[in-house]
Amino acid sequence: MPRRRDLLALPLVIGPLVIGPLWMAATFHAAAAADPAAKPLRVGMELAYPPFEMTDAAGRPTGVSVRLAEALGAHLGRPVRIENTAFDGLIPALKTGKIDCIISSMTATPERERSIAFSKPYLQTGLALLIAAKSPVKTAADLDAPGRIVAVKKGTTGHQYASKALAKARLLVLDKESAAVLEVAQGKADAFIYDSLSVYQNHTRHPETTRAELVPFREESWAVGLRPGDTALRDEVNGFLDAFRAAGGFEKLGDEFLPAEKAYFKAHGLPFYF
Repeated sequence: MPRRRDLLALPLVIGPLVIGPLWMAATFHAAAAADPAAKPLRVGMELAYPPFEMTDAAGRPTGVSVRLAEALGAHLGRPVRIENTAFDGLIPALKTGKIDCIISSMTATPERERSIAFSKPYLQTGLALLIAAKSPVKTAADLDAPGRIVAVKKGTTGHQYASKALAKARLLVLDKESAAVLEVAQGKADAFIYDSLSVYQNHTRHPETTRAELVPFREESWAVGLRPGDTALRDEVNGFLDAFRAAGGFEKLGDEFLPAEKAYFKAHGLPFYF
């Protein structure tokens, strides 16, 4: 990961080990670098959703959410421990005290709010469709019909939506995004319900066999997941998010990790995440 003059070294912890310094944009100066002796902030995420949560060529966590976690750790004066956890295991890990918060592209939904608390939203998104090129489907409403086959990733809001709204369709509930995309690209499923940015990215990988309906049919917001009783930490996270946005931190993350997507969405009048 390249060094630049506007970068700040911070320790990042995976499990019990400090593997830093990794580097983060130093456009946000709310606090000094974390004190390695301070209690680590254990951040849960699934490192399988690029460019938000992923690993680099050396196997180190990177991506938008990792940068955000690093900046939050600096704001709190605490080193960050990334706990790589399957997406559907994140809420149980938070509730049992294995992690302190969730930063993993998680949508704040009423269902989830019955189990955990959320920070204020930090990113706007929505459900969109990756559609098989030869499918007659054009909208989400077209999916609720006999004979329609819909792929969803287990535990996502797309899965939740389809389970409630698409009673006439057959659902393929899959563990991996890549598996759901493959079902559509091979014409085995009519559509995959996922967020608009991922739909765009997957369509560009399979332009001949898929279509992308990028205008969200349901708008959503991502937020940091927290335990309901951790009100002090929630207040600190909310204060951090306000300061990070005011300092241009989210814009810079978009420029670093999503420049082509940001330009495409802007050119086509589509709402972009940040």
